[in-house]
Amino acid sequence: MERQKGFTLIELLVTIVITGILTAGTLSAYFKLKPKLRVKGAARQIQGDLMWARMQAVKQNNRYRIVFLDNHQYQILDDDDNNGTETAGEWIATKDIQTKYGDVTFNPVPTQFPIFDPMGRLYWPIGITINLENSSGIETVRVASTGRVKTD
Repeated sequence: MERQKGFTLIELLVTIVITGILTAGTLSAYFKLKPKLRVKGAARQIQGDLMWARMQAVKQNNRYRIVFLDNHQYQILDDDDNNGTETAGEWIATKDIQTKYGDVTFNPVPTQFPIFDPMGRLYWPIGITINLENSSGIETVRVASTGRVKTD
């Protein structure tokens, strides 16, 4: 008698069930991790923009100011005349962290705004803390009075 090659229906079904269980477990872990990744990504975006503003303040020998408009938007101002407000002709960019990170907010909305002087230091004598939050928790971005920007 000649032996047939291939898999039985039972073997195929067992393989499909095991693959399904492993996939479900992996997807579940991924979706639980996703909010944490979003809040960390938003913190890195803020950190990068602050470091860029500091570098530009040194490079252009004038102040750069970051203003938090609400719980998810902020502006970067190239303060050419160093008066602390937007004047005609000064470059300004508005950014929204919820464009990429939909559930992340500033909590609380910062009331002190980082202003980098031409030496790359904060214009204020004390540091500034920016908290970003979503359902997974809080990420903190700190700006030291020396101008150093880091995430916790």
